[in-house]
Amino acid sequence: MNAGNSLAVSIIVPARNEEACLGACLESLLAQTGIAFEIMVVNDDSTDRTSQIARSFAGVKVIEAGPLPDRWTGKNNAMAAGARHTKGKWLLFTDADTVHKPGSLARAVAEAEQHGAALLSYSPEQEIHGFWEKAVMPVIFAELAATYPQAKVNDPASPLAAANGQYLLIARAPYDAVGGHANPKIAGSLLEDVAMARLVKASGRKIFFRYGGDAVRTRMYRTFAQLQEGWTKNLALLFSPAWSVACWRLSEFILVPSMVAAAFAFTSIGGFYNLGLQPVLLALAVLFLFWRRIRAAHFPASSIAMAFCGLPIFAYLLLRSARRQKQRTVAWKNRTYAGSQPAARASTAYQISGAAILFLAVQIPFFVAAIFI
Repeated sequence: MNAGNSLAVSIIVPARNEEACLGACLESLLAQTGIAFEIMVVNDDSTDRTSQIARSFAGVKVIEAGPLPDRWTGKNNAMAAGARHTKGKWLLFTDADTVHKPGSLARAVAEAEQHGAALLSYSPEQEIHGFWEKAVMPVIFAELAATYPQAKVNDPASPLAAANGQYLLIARAPYDAVGGHANPKIAGSLLEDVAMARLVKASGRKIFFRYGGDAVRTRMYRTFAQLQEGWTKNLALLFSPAWSVACWRLSEFILVPSMVAAAFAFTSIGGFYNLGLQPVLLALAVLFLFWRRIRAAHFPASSIAMAFCGLPIFAYLLLRSARRQKQRTVAWKNRTYAGSQPAARASTAYQISGAAILFLAVQIPFFVAAIFI
């Protein structure tokens, strides 16, 4: 570990049953150079080998999160405990499933200072394998990119704030000034990263948020059960109103095959070849816009086919999340939480019901047919 007389960064890794990924995370953190840092793993009542793995790394401090206070989430309790035991000028909160690229820590601090940011956060490169991850993850991160555009998040004049808790670097003084993870607006939140960003920005300090694939990567989930539980926890908090966003994406999914079927009916059954071209063009336009969204979220163009199949899965997860939030029975890592309020509402485009859009779009070729036939 690169120590030194002046400790620049305290790295805090909250960990609850992370034996599958913690080792790779710590190896990548210990390999950082060019800056003085310390690493602390906060064991959050793990029942697997998390604590033993963390203690096997020389130079890594391990503490216990301690009893979970009433109305706190486990992760926030762990991060607050870690912050109390560290001394760095900057605090880096990073998840146990991240892998950090060489030199990324020093570059992140330099970038934060260059932009005059009290808080810097990266959205990591998402490592995806298998059908479920490849279908769902691009859709969700494309939605995030559209709902929380980087330009607005980084604009001090805009109230919009966002951060990704997988990599959240914050200066110690602003962290303490807003109350850290003990702030009541954060302590019980299942969307603590966005809550922290909102508090820092509301305090008049600058935040800087961007895609950080050049600095860090992660594989969030390895099974559908993990993916379902993880996104049920906070998906409805990210996109509100959930029913409208879900209907919009379901409409998009249904529209394309509906237009293809309409084209087939006009050409093969009715012999109206010119009329059959219209629904095809509409379907292609929808697919093009979908492809642009996926690309904007930093997923390869080859993801479009599988990600398109992820639209109804995304809608299901979003509505499931909204139902659990309403019932105040959100499960995460063998704990049950009461849930939180949405962090932001979707853009005005989502306020129009997707079902209405679908109905109108499907009627287009038939309306045209009624005119010309």
